[in-house]
Amino acid sequence: MNQELIQRAQKIRLAVLDVDGVLTDGKLYFLPDGSEFKTFNTLDGHGIKMLMQAGIQTAIITGRSSPVVERRAKNLGIQHLFQGREDKFVALQELLSSLSDAPTLEQVAYLGDDLPDLPAIRRVGLGMAVASADSFVRQHAHGVTIAAGGAGAAREFCEFILRAQGKLDALQEHYL
Repeated sequence: MNQELIQRAQKIRLAVLDVDGVLTDGKLYFLPDGSEFKTFNTLDGHGIKMLMQAGIQTAIITGRSSPVVERRAKNLGIQHLFQGREDKFVALQELLSSLSDAPTLEQVAYLGDDLPDLPAIRRVGLGMAVASADSFVRQHAHGVTIAAGGAGAAREFCEFILRAQGKLDALQEHYL
């Protein structure tokens, strides 16, 4: 692992994730009645839960609005959800200003996949892109996951942070 990325991950107190293309495969599924559905990876969900168990706050900032995302965030226990936000860095600043004992930008990790994510990716302490992200975004991120969005990238991101902070083994040993 890249030592600079490890050092960045060691400082993280808040992990922020995009949805479409990060927690999903990026495809939009519409039913004949106009409603939509999304598929989420359960491995990603458990990675997010492990972050929260380790005391790292989590948030979702997404450009689209969907009741499905609201339900997923609630099921995972994610307390900070910003939907319909194209300017994701502004949403991140709003989140930080609303938190008591708010982390600094250096203590924030962000996982995204497309151009609207890039301002946040470039300004946080650990800005990462999923393997299936836009090439320009991958080029300007601190790191890129091996897994694609919706296929374990969020789990990889979560475990990377937990491993860097020395917390992953204890969380995994709980299941032995």
